[in-house]
Order: sequence, then C-alpha cells, then structure tokens
Amino acid sequence: MEPKPFFLRLTLAGLALRILFLLLEPTAQLVGDEHAWTAWGAEIASPAVAFSPTATRLIFYPPVYPYFIAVSLGLFGSLTAAKWCQVFVSALLIPAVGRVGAAVLGVRAGAAAAAIAAFYPDLVWFSAHFWSETLFLVLLWWAFERLVAADIEGDRAAALFAGLLYGLAILTRETALYFAPLAAIWLALGRARRRALARGTAFLLAAACTVLPWTARNLVVYDALVPVSTAGGLNLWQGNAGLSREEVYALYAQVPGRIEKYRHARHMGLAVIAARQPEWIFEKLRDEMPRLWEADSLALAHLRREAYGPVSALGYRLAWLASVVPYLVVLALFVVGVMRAPVARSQALLLGFGAYYTLLHVATHGFARYRLPLLPLLFVYAGLAWDAWRGPLAPPFQARRWVLGALLGLVLGASVAMSLVQSQQAEEAPPP
Repeated sequence: MEPKPFFLRLTLAGLALRILFLLLEPTAQLVGDEHAWTAWGAEIASPAVAFSPTATRLIFYPPVYPYFIAVSLGLFGSLTAAKWCQVFVSALLIPAVGRVGAAVLGVRAGAAAAAIAAFYPDLVWFSAHFWSETLFLVLLWWAFERLVAADIEGDRAAALFAGLLYGLAILTRETALYFAPLAAIWLALGRARRRALARGTAFLLAAACTVLPWTARNLVVYDALVPVSTAGGLNLWQGNAGLSREEVYALYAQVPGRIEKYRHARHMGLAVIAARQPEWIFEKLRDEMPRLWEADSLALAHLRREAYGPVSALGYRLAWLASVVPYLVVLALFVVGVMRAPVARSQALLLGFGAYYTLLHVATHGFARYRLPLLPLLFVYAGLAWDAWRGPLAPPFQARRWVLGALLGLVLGASVAMSLVQSQQAEEAPPP
C-alpha cells in the first residue's frame, strides 16, 4: 500500500462526506459557546476593530478560533461561508492521523486510523458547527505528526514547524499549553542526544514565540499577566466547587472586572482543592472519568436542547446509535491496540499526552466534548487492533500487556458503564 495516494483518497472521501452533511443537515440554532465565538468573530471583523488585537477586548477565550471565524467573515461575509471554510479545514485531520499512525505503528495501522477519522460521525458533525475543537484537532495533530517526524528523521526544521503548529494549537485551546515542556523533553531525549537537545529546544522556542505575542498583548490591553485566556480559572473553580454550574456562574458574575474574575476564580478553585485534600484526587477520578468518557456526544446534547426543534423518541434513539456505538467500538479497539502495540519511543509521546489530557480534565471537569482531542489517539491504536484482527494472528500477548489492557479496559469500561447508569437515572427522575 502506498500511503500518500491512499491518505489523499481518504481525505477527499472524508471531505465529500462533510460537504454532504453540511448541505443536508437541518437548520440548527447556535448553542452554548457557539454564540460567544461567532459574536467575537463578528466583532473582530467589524470596522471598529478591523482585526486589531489591541482593539478587541477578547480575553476569556483564546484568539485563534474567533480570528478564524473573523477571517472567513471578512473574506466571504457570512457564517455559512465560515462553515464551508471549517469543513475544508476539518478534512486535514485525516492525513495527520494517518501519518502519525503509520510512523508509530505501521502503514496499515495508519491507514485504518485515517479511515476511522474520515468517517467518524462526531467529527463529521463538529465540522459543520462553531466549536473550536475542529480547528484545534487539526493544529494539534499536525504538530504531533511533525514532532514524530523530527524525532525519527532528526530534522530540526520539522521540530520548528511542530512548535509553530503547537503554539497555534495552544492559542486555540489553552489546555495544550502545559504539555509543551513535556513534549520538548521527549524530543530532547531522542537519538543523537546533542542534536536531539537542539530539536527539543527548537520546538519549545517556536511554540513560545508563537504564544508570547498574545501574552504581551494581554499585558498591554489588560495590564495583567495572562498567558492565553482567563477561562481556565473559571473551569478550575467550576470543576471543584461542589456547586452547580449555575451557582458558580452567578458567583463569578458578581466579581467586577475580567482580570479580577480570573484571579478570584483561580484562587477559589485552588482553595477548594486544598480544602478537599487528601481525598480530592480519588473523588475527582470517581466523578469526572464517567463524564469525560461518557456514552454521549455534543450532537446528542443539541438534540436534547431542541437545537433542531422537537425530536421524536425514535429519532433520538437512532441518533444515539449512530453517535455512541462507533465510539464504544473504537474504545474497545483502542484497549486491544494498546495491548498489541510494540514498545516504541513514539508511543511515550502519544500515550503521555493521553494521560496528561485525561488528568487535566479530571482536575477541572469532564464532558464528552472535551475528549475530542484524544479521539485521534484512540483511532491510531484502534487502527492497529483492526489491522491485527484482519491480518495473521500476532504473537501471544505478554503478561504485562494483559495486565495493562485489563486495567485500561476496567477503567474505561467502568467510566462508560457509570455514565450509562447516571443517564438512565436522570431520565427516570421526576421533573423538578
């Protein structure tokens, strides 16, 4: 199999599916943060701001996605055109996933991973809606593709490009920020240690030089050191306060000033965490893992919120099957793929990111939407499992791999099962 032509065909097929979905999807109302991102995009593109970073008051959200919408509005003049731009960009995730999988686990595994990315229902749905994850995934996983290439090929230019892409990913969703030093250390510990150190340094400097201009802008506009955005403080407080989302937001709204809100929320979040020691991490694992890995999706949340209008019980069940069943299959294949994967340096980067991102949302709060950046990781190992199932039988699993697979399957299986129980209980609960 020649990977480049195959990845190109899959990318075109995935793009065609996304275009078809955009054309056929019923009209949906904007929900949640979609209102904020489109409003900020419109403001940035307005004559009053004219794309000036210092003229906009944007601080709660990172800047890249609002600017992406603003550029689309400036060029084509409508949110529909912005959706078209996003659909085309979203298809670029497919070859990134395929190339990472091929480099780490083999060409056939990469091809299977790219095929999953091309046709995975949630990714198709997100491509036509205004959520920053679509752009974030493309930037993040092309950054990983260049990181792996820099490590394998010893290419400093690839490391610099990886840093640029990773910096843009940070400016799309700040959650990637704290993994950057770990990725740089991983790259610096590669083969030919002195040159590897230069590559790791190049990656980190490129990422820093991409993010720091926005940090400087925040210092100029708000006279405060805010590396990217202020949303992290609220998320930390909301995920640990033991209060409802509405209660936290009401308290947050009482604090005057954007920077004061940020500092107050961060302080309150850290204070609650300190007060809940030493049980905090165990309580958070119990509470957030079922939310992060729940058998649910944002598309289903849109249906429950009647963003498309009233939906019949049968229609909702069919949508649940179309969204959740592929997720459960991929999750099961991921566990098998981790058990079958040969030991390799590149896996430390990918699985390390998976552990980091999971723990980040355990520390704050979990939700089906927040696991989207981890989906390509699932696809890569699911691709290996699929290829192993289709091909000749692999050698018997080592005992350590059985233990790892059993633990991983137990944790993820228990999380999904708890989410299903909680969902059923919520449906059976009497209305307030």
